[in-house]
Amino acid sequence: MNVLARGTNHPGNLALLPFSNLQKLREERPLMFVRGKGIYTFDEQGKDYIEAVSTFYCVNLGFSDEELIEAAVEQLRALPMYPSGIHRTVPVVMELAERLAAVAPVRGGHVMFATTGSEANDQLVKFTWYANRVAGEPTRRKIISRRASYHGGTIATTALGGSAALQEAFGIPTGDSLFVSHPTWPIGALPGETETAYADRLVEELRQTIEAAGPETVAAFIAEPVSVSSGMFPPPQGYFTKIKALLDGYGIRLYADEVVTGFGRTGKMWGSETLGIEPDCISCAKGLSGAYQPISAVVMSDDFYSQLEEGANAAGIFNHGGTYGGHPVSAAVALKVLDIYERRNILGHVQAVMPVWQKALASLEDHPLVTATRCFGMAGAVQIAPPGEGGPAAASPSLAPGGLSQQLYMAGLAAGVVVRPLQGCVVLSPPLIITEAEIGELTRRLRLALDATLAALPR
Repeated sequence: MNVLARGTNHPGNLALLPFSNLQKLREERPLMFVRGKGIYTFDEQGKDYIEAVSTFYCVNLGFSDEELIEAAVEQLRALPMYPSGIHRTVPVVMELAERLAAVAPVRGGHVMFATTGSEANDQLVKFTWYANRVAGEPTRRKIISRRASYHGGTIATTALGGSAALQEAFGIPTGDSLFVSHPTWPIGALPGETETAYADRLVEELRQTIEAAGPETVAAFIAEPVSVSSGMFPPPQGYFTKIKALLDGYGIRLYADEVVTGFGRTGKMWGSETLGIEPDCISCAKGLSGAYQPISAVVMSDDFYSQLEEGANAAGIFNHGGTYGGHPVSAAVALKVLDIYERRNILGHVQAVMPVWQKALASLEDHPLVTATRCFGMAGAVQIAPPGEGGPAAASPSLAPGGLSQQLYMAGLAAGVVVRPLQGCVVLSPPLIITEAEIGELTRRLRLALDATLAALPR
């Protein structure tokens, strides 16, 4: 039997696919992709799709890269698995930690590996509580995040996600979570409010939140440099600089969630570098292995790490770990990714095509459904609304797709382009290897999808 065809005759799908309608999964066969090459994936019928969001913002180097495949195969042949722990590891894990610490914008970086971005952020919360107890500040447990952000799917990271409906649905405890507004410049500004004044207002909201909670109870502020999952709104000028100064005054750490923005998405290796952020810790995943193997990491400052070491010395052990954290095959692939970024000058390519990308998305603004476009590095968003109904209310960030954006997503599949629908917009983050000609083809297909969506609206 063809491996790809197994299970096709079952009356209902037994796999619970994330972010899917479960009843529909039982009744309809999901869209099945069977291979990929470059920026394209191909379904069972052979139809090609441009992966305009790199699947889940992660396949930065595209599909079927032979060097990454060979790196995995070579490690599989040498030592396919050995857990890192109990004072034992494998060379590729040690080398990856050194290479990652060297390129991360964190002072004196120390690295702990995990498997997913959710797990990296989850263990960062856990390490924070540990470090603060060692430092004699056990009441510093609260983590501030921004409403509509996404930091993962574990219990702890769902509590940081800012979606009250999602937290309520799963009964997530949020007692140690605090929330402030997510920047949505310019649509979130008050009438006549300048960009500077808008940033100042958000920083003041953060200050008031800290004071209301009690500064002695607040441990950290976590934020994505640019949140693609929240609608891809670049932060207003000076936003992070002012936030860092405020946090430093209270002794509160700044964590940069670079799960999406790390490894070139914003035009530099890290979104923190692009925006001039100096975080105390960074979490990363996705692009770390080009998504060819599951791996994530937390890169910690020397000051933060020293408290973990102090506690571990007192206890005789740092009692944390997981079987697959720093998996040898994942580490080998991640090492090859770092080699490729240097040898193929991936960042130089990104910087060269960024203006083409921005111009291409802006060219869609003449479409009747498009109210605005946004770009930051090789990420973007297309704001949409029915003709005559555009406005700020339609552009509020939300993780849940709205009706029109879902229609555009489906029309995109028909046109052979995969986008990510959110409330009032679709977001895009194509593989970083995309060429100028491929950007043109992506834009052409997206325009076809916009036309089809418009034609299907009630007259």
